[in-house]
Amino acid sequence: MKLIALFTLFVSLAVSQGKTSHGEIIKHRKNPHKLNSVPAGSTGTITPPITYSGGAMIAAPTTYFIWYGNWNQANGSDTPAGQQILRDLAYGLNKSPYFQINTTYANASYPISGATAVGRESADAYSQGSRLRDSSVLAIVRHAIAAGMPYDPNGVYFVLSSSDVSERSGFCTQYCGWHFWGSASGGQRLRYSFVGNANRCLSSCASQTVGPNGNAGVDGMASVVAHELEEAVTDADGTAWFDANGAENADKCAWTFGQSRTTLASGAVYNLTLPTAAGTTRNYLVQRNLKHATGGDTCNMDMVKQ
Repeated sequence: MKLIALFTLFVSLAVSQGKTSHGEIIKHRKNPHKLNSVPAGSTGTITPPITYSGGAMIAAPTTYFIWYGNWNQANGSDTPAGQQILRDLAYGLNKSPYFQINTTYANASYPISGATAVGRESADAYSQGSRLRDSSVLAIVRHAIAAGMPYDPNGVYFVLSSSDVSERSGFCTQYCGWHFWGSASGGQRLRYSFVGNANRCLSSCASQTVGPNGNAGVDGMASVVAHELEEAVTDADGTAWFDANGAENADKCAWTFGQSRTTLASGAVYNLTLPTAAGTTRNYLVQRNLKHATGGDTCNMDMVKQ
């Protein structure tokens, strides 16, 4: 009985500190393939199966972008044009066939429809310096909210760092991004993500040296942003959907891009075309997401196409 009591106390403390039944922050591992290989990936059942642990999801997320560092550089990547690539992604994901894969995780409490919205954005010129810790990312989000960005219980706040910013826990050497959860200054539940500009380490955090939008670093970021948003929807607090190893839905399909790809004259490959708010379209190369099904989970680009 004493052992049971101690275990219960440990679990209670872990939850109160933002830890979960699948461990600490699950970070989107770096690219294990050679640059420019763009693997299709398996079309078979992905194991172990992903299961639901009863926790919170986000039925219809709103994305908030915090541009951290300097996004007005002369390096061809940390630029206003680069920022627009990610703005267009956030807009285009709304009800897209790609994002509707997340509807396979819906339940009565969290009726995921594939809808998304775009919230406000802000800029932060190194308030936490150029060498971040994981805890610095939460501080950046709290600072943005204190400065006027709204608190949104359905929001996912992305800290998007320019390529001169490092993250000490292993950006580029171990991972390319992550999502987590914590508390806003007022104590409200807060979901947030860190994604760094892959221009800092193309061989680790991008798939191509030439991206479909002509910005290899930010084109690489687009795939990681989509990945982290999918996981924030289906595992908002680390207590919802994950497998026996702790992997979330997008983790199980990481760095695979499906059977249907198009190669541009530049040599860049893309597998997804989304609308923009300007009435045009934009192409992306994004990783597949896990479609959940009772007959077996598969990695897909939409509800049918793998």
